[in-house]
Amino acid sequence: MGQDTSYLLERMTIVGDLEVASFVPWIRRHAAKLGLSHTISHTSSMRIELEVAGPEELIDMMEMGCSLGPIDVWVERIDRTAISGERT
Repeated sequence: MGQDTSYLLERMTIVGDLEVASFVPWIRRHAAKLGLSHTISHTSSMRIELEVAGPEELIDMMEMGCSLGPIDVWVERIDRTAISGERT
């Protein structure tokens, strides 16, 4: 079996009681550890929006990590929207 090399580009909107000063650097580190390309486009104490690109399984792991997040944030929900289809 060959490896699946398809990549997705998704917008992830994180909603909750967010401590931006610690959560944004945490998000950047977590994305880097997973090897995901990412751009943070909006930050506030109630919402963070970012675009992530990479294999679907790693984007799923990013969502799970953000939902658990650091101790000083409370994530109520994470909405994901596909920006583009697969690319190799």
